[in-house]
Amino acid sequence: MARVMVIVDSRPIAHALVNKLSKSTTVEACQLAPRFNGGYALLFTEHAIDTVVYCPQLRRQNEMLPNLAEAAMVFAECAHAGMAQVVVVSSAALYGADPHNPGFMVESRPPVRYDKNPIGHGWAKLEALADEYVGQATPATLTILRPTVVPVRGGTDYFSRVLRRGLVPTLPLHDPSMQLLSPDDLAQAVCCAVERRAGGVLNVAPDGVIPLRVALRMAGAQRVPVPRLLQRLSRGLLAAFGLAYPSDQLAYLRYSWTVSNEKSKRVLGFQPERSSVETLLEFLNGQVSETYDATQLPHFDDFGMDLDYTEACRRRIFAFLHDYYWRVEVKGVDYVPRQGGAILVGAHRGFMPFDGVMAFQVVAKEVGRYVRFLIHPCLLKTPFPFDFPKLGCLRVSRDNADYVLQHDELLGFFPEGIEGAFRYYRDVYRLGKFGRDEYVKLALRHQVPIVPFVTVGSAEIFPVLAKLKWRWWKEVSLWPCLPIAPPFPLLPLPLPSKWHTQFLEPLHVERHYPPEAAHDTATVRAISQQVRSRMQDALDDMRKRRKSIFFGSIFESEGR
Repeated sequence: MARVMVIVDSRPIAHALVNKLSKSTTVEACQLAPRFNGGYALLFTEHAIDTVVYCPQLRRQNEMLPNLAEAAMVFAECAHAGMAQVVVVSSAALYGADPHNPGFMVESRPPVRYDKNPIGHGWAKLEALADEYVGQATPATLTILRPTVVPVRGGTDYFSRVLRRGLVPTLPLHDPSMQLLSPDDLAQAVCCAVERRAGGVLNVAPDGVIPLRVALRMAGAQRVPVPRLLQRLSRGLLAAFGLAYPSDQLAYLRYSWTVSNEKSKRVLGFQPERSSVETLLEFLNGQVSETYDATQLPHFDDFGMDLDYTEACRRRIFAFLHDYYWRVEVKGVDYVPRQGGAILVGAHRGFMPFDGVMAFQVVAKEVGRYVRFLIHPCLLKTPFPFDFPKLGCLRVSRDNADYVLQHDELLGFFPEGIEGAFRYYRDVYRLGKFGRDEYVKLALRHQVPIVPFVTVGSAEIFPVLAKLKWRWWKEVSLWPCLPIAPPFPLLPLPLPSKWHTQFLEPLHVERHYPPEAAHDTATVRAISQQVRSRMQDALDDMRKRRKSIFFGSIFESEGR
């Protein structure tokens, strides 16, 4: 039977922890430590404490950083007192909010480097201190929990205050997905860790996400989009006087930093009782700007896809670009399956992502399905001209690709990577290397067909004539270079070239190979070479029949 002391500054979280632990059949006694008064050693001895649950204080009220000096003292006293278990409540903010983040981060993912992630670095130092004082120096079980945002009524932490404010400065075109964890679910995870004496690092997160925009709307807060540079300048000046939050916190309103809860479910037996939406409703305590039926709460895509936004873009922008500006002609769209998973493999040209957007529009219009493209982090860092996660795009990673195909959706894949988008105009219709042929392995593992497609005309919207290797630009934009592609960079207006897109006959690898073939390098290479050859032949044939960059129809001349 454990004798537990809870050290935490937040009263609502403290109440939830003590209440939950006191009801556990494996806990003999549980008490809340008084506010920090220079040490806890005497209390540990007087009450025969053998288990400590520690939630560190924040260094300052407006910051998201833990008080490391206090933490070092607590860990040292836990080690000296010979604790059987120490549960440290860290933070998922450790991973950092960054455009390179995949979908749901797992515990093995290292934090973003310090200069990009000072907040995450602070939480990483907290965990390093716990490991130094307790994990390595004593036989105690060290459990580190990394919860997502835990909003509490009356809380002074960053997100609790943001969700109570009337005006909230946000960043234009950024609407990250958030995970809101209820204090009771955090307490349940801590209780599971104590009951099972489970050690290690575990994420603690709810099932389901909520977009920042929706969360603020439900809270009755008014979003005020303010450019990042202006916010950084103003916050830098005002934060010194305690009148604004530090600019480091902006990243957490800019990018998604969602985490996987699979390990905590498996190791701890933890099952969150409230979704992110339910947690927010509980936090708002009836002060919700909209009425929601408790039996029909809204559900949001895990990666931020917004059907209303998607359809609005299709009607107002994509249709104009497709039908009138680039006058896209399409052939073979019937090859795209009406149901089940498939991988659409294309060649990205023109460095702006308009060719993927037009393929998305074609398939949505003609097939009634949405292609979920894997995209480079640069489109998340600078979401111009569209909010790509809202269009169903996901940051390129194997886990994200698996997610799409496991849900029987269409996956869009450009195997040449970002280098294909920045090819010199003289080489744009010669396909480059297809990387590690990951798309073939995906198709084999998930037993889905590969549907190649090619476009002639998209390379002419911004023909790349030269490239400037500018380190500052690469750091800011994540582009491999600054292209000189008339009229860019003087005018970021694409040329009105005439487009032709052709979908080729699918390769039904699922009919000829088992999933295990994904591990056969020779088979994977042969399939990829077949796809590449068919795409190159189609491009050569279409170019041969094209009479003008801006006018005429390739497909009409083909039928004569």
